[in-house]
Amino acid sequence: MRSRIQGIIEGMEVPPHCRTEFSTREEEQLQAQGSSDYFLTSGDKIRFFFEKGVLDKKGNFLIPKEKSISKIGHVTPHQDATFLHTEPLGRILGFWIALEDATQENGCLWFIPGSHTNGITRRMVRAPSGASTCVEFVGSEPAYDDTQFIPVPIKKGGLILIHGEVVHKSELNSSGSSRHAFTFHVMEAEGTTWSQENWLQPTPELPFPSLYT
Repeated sequence: MRSRIQGIIEGMEVPPHCRTEFSTREEEQLQAQGSSDYFLTSGDKIRFFFEKGVLDKKGNFLIPKEKSISKIGHVTPHQDATFLHTEPLGRILGFWIALEDATQENGCLWFIPGSHTNGITRRMVRAPSGASTCVEFVGSEPAYDDTQFIPVPIKKGGLILIHGEVVHKSELNSSGSSRHAFTFHVMEAEGTTWSQENWLQPTPELPFPSLYT
């Protein structure tokens, strides 16, 4: 998988005006992904999103492009259900598979235990037609106490299951090694409504696949 991804990155061609920095921080997200159809229409395509600070003002790379892809750095505290909302809540589960050892030094995940029981206070939704951004935030994210987070280092090949409402983050990779992971989400479809306001929507070309019937 890592070899195939490396080949895709080496061959990527992203026009400068589509080179978007990925962020879970609200202000940065609205400035970057929120103003870009490239992000909003990425659900059924291979798209590339970059770390903060790897592009100049014209969208040119400041570092080798293979080191520029999102998640090389860190992800601020968030809940997946903020971005992938269902009715009722509690139907989204994230799968995080370590392709390399994930340690505190190279950016393993951190969680607030029990935070999945507190619901969500913020959502990212598609903005109304004619708005200046493609998405907008409704509600606000509380200030989290850093002392509540616990690290979850994991060995290569390990799996972390992430409840849609658990608060989690990753810190800056301060090591000289990468921390590659493969992630995806599943939803319990029976009795669940996928919000039409979510940024990610199924398309006729690529509907959400069923894992079982």
